[in-house]
Amino acid sequence: MADSDNSRTLPTVTRGDFHSSVPACLPTYPHVAAHRKPGFSGCANDPAVAAWQHWRAAWTRLSESTRHQQQLETALFSGELSSSAERDGRSAYNDALEDEDRAALAEELAAQALWPVPVASLPGVIAKLDAIVNRGQPSSTCVDEPWAQIRMVIADLLRIDPVDARLGRMPERERQPA
Repeated sequence: MADSDNSRTLPTVTRGDFHSSVPACLPTYPHVAAHRKPGFSGCANDPAVAAWQHWRAAWTRLSESTRHQQQLETALFSGELSSSAERDGRSAYNDALEDEDRAALAEELAAQALWPVPVASLPGVIAKLDAIVNRGQPSSTCVDEPWAQIRMVIADLLRIDPVDARLGRMPERERQPA
């Protein structure tokens, strides 16, 4: 169904593995991230990562509420419901729209709080880029500039070992044998 006043699409609901790998690599859960990226465990005090975690929770809630609203919309307008089920469906759909609006406002406020927070680590930079990409690109497979290029830069940043980056060295896995 095309977008209308009563339905809004959120393309990140169906984003691919790339977007699930970014949060997994960031120190959202320091004990998990420490095993994956040893240098990232030291950024727990980065205020940008903390603000990103708050935004990510709001983004996830918005994605879930949008998906729920769209499921109800599909069922309601498919014409397969009885009149009593349609009446209940309309009520549930209206509730879902209100829930989605609240989630959208919470996500917007969390994003606006994220942008001015100073970054203190490489994961903080990646976190802000993740939020920009999730909020801005039309789809996870969009090849239009600058989305594909930004996804490549984020992937490059995720491969950088923060300890080596602070020392100005290339990560072990990229060093050429002497």
